[in-house]
Amino acid sequence: MQHYFGYTRVSTVKQGDGVSLEAQRDAITAYANKQRLSVCEWFEEKETAAKRGRPVFSQLVARLRAGEASGLIIHKIDRSARNFSDWAMIGELIDDGIDVRFAHESLDMQSRGGRLTADIQAVIAADYVRNLREECIKGIEGRLKQGLFPFNAPIGYLDNGPGKPKTPDPQRAPFICQAFELYATQKYSVRSLLRELNRRGLRNRNDKPVTKYGLENILKNHFYYGTILMHRTGRTYQGVHEPIISKALFDKVQSLKGDRHQKKHVVHDHPYRRLLTCGHCNRSLYGEVQKGHVYMRCQTPGCPTTSIRQDRLEAEIVEKLQSVQLPAGDFDKLKARLSVLIKRQDSEADHRAIRLQLDQLRTREEKLTDALIDGLIDKTVFGDRKQALETEQQRLTAAQAELADSKANARLGEQFLELIRNLCLTYRVGDHAQKRRIVEIAFSNRLLTGKNLCLKLQNWCLNPESTLGVLFGPPDQTTTRTRDQIANVLERFDI
Repeated sequence: MQHYFGYTRVSTVKQGDGVSLEAQRDAITAYANKQRLSVCEWFEEKETAAKRGRPVFSQLVARLRAGEASGLIIHKIDRSARNFSDWAMIGELIDDGIDVRFAHESLDMQSRGGRLTADIQAVIAADYVRNLREECIKGIEGRLKQGLFPFNAPIGYLDNGPGKPKTPDPQRAPFICQAFELYATQKYSVRSLLRELNRRGLRNRNDKPVTKYGLENILKNHFYYGTILMHRTGRTYQGVHEPIISKALFDKVQSLKGDRHQKKHVVHDHPYRRLLTCGHCNRSLYGEVQKGHVYMRCQTPGCPTTSIRQDRLEAEIVEKLQSVQLPAGDFDKLKARLSVLIKRQDSEADHRAIRLQLDQLRTREEKLTDALIDGLIDKTVFGDRKQALETEQQRLTAAQAELADSKANARLGEQFLELIRNLCLTYRVGDHAQKRRIVEIAFSNRLLTGKNLCLKLQNWCLNPESTLGVLFGPPDQTTTRTRDQIANVLERFDI
């Protein structure tokens, strides 16, 4: 009795958990008994046949060529190959005298007609895979256009089933947010950040510590700020899932990762690190501890700028901030001016007047439509009058929005006065992070040239009255501050 190898295959591991492999083996066994053949060894594989390079199939072919069996029995042609390369290997085995049989098809592979029929079925199997791939791509593209991610959720999100958006994982999402925030502080390299996150308890989907490769993928994944990027095509899609981080934070991390010359791990986190600039070489100054004191030093060899002690720097900052400290009388005047500006713009009568005019416009528009329906006016006259009403409505809506902004401006004005009033005191009692933030927002130029320190205050510190005017209309004096810039200052100060 001749000895044959038996080969069974399914496309995925999940399919292998079903009955397909067992059914294939039963069919091959029944065929071998009927033909009085002996299956000496079984080869089982859970890989797609659409691509070449299946490990079990390659091992099977090598052993057949070595003469370890008389032939091969496979359930069906599409179980053997769905690509022309692997099918050509089967043809070579037949040409070498190895008996290849298919339990489901009654084909004589030694005859021309049998080989032709088998080749046609192999072509059909390959075409089936190509068509299936195209349909899958269409389905994936459709989901992406809907803002859905049709793949496994990245770390930090949960899968909710087909056709549903991913949702933040309450356990892992906070760690993802921390990963971006910590890296953005420039205190961590990827390796030190990985150690910190694993120490805090970040785990992957297999409940194992995240690897360096995994953390790299997290830090460059657009999905976390709400966008889906397909690397294969380079196309991006707006996702409907809830973002974990902001795009600004993501862009900042990408910028830091792209700057490979920037040191990411800080051994000594001095509060004024990289806040001062050398007036000669335009390089940032770093802190060094020498003889118990912190010195802000330029690192360029041979630069005339040497260093400045941190305590002297803080004294200079306090002196500058004290120069803009508002006396009680000036603060009261500014507060009174703010009240005048608010009353000038925030008139309830103006609000009522605009609302009344908008109601009248809607009534006129309804009457105009009735006149068209009743045949009192033609379409040309209707179009001209309707356009005029829409123009007037747009003007009134814009005026209404300006009045609504006045309330927001009032809050900004009050917050701004509190900032000016307590700026120096807040600096004195603040921690390192608060002191750094105050220096960043209060001084536009921070230069150390040789031993001369130059700290230039921002315009909003020097001219608070003009800055208030920016919120409520044209400033009384020339100023470079705009409404958005003032709001940005207050936001950075966490007011």
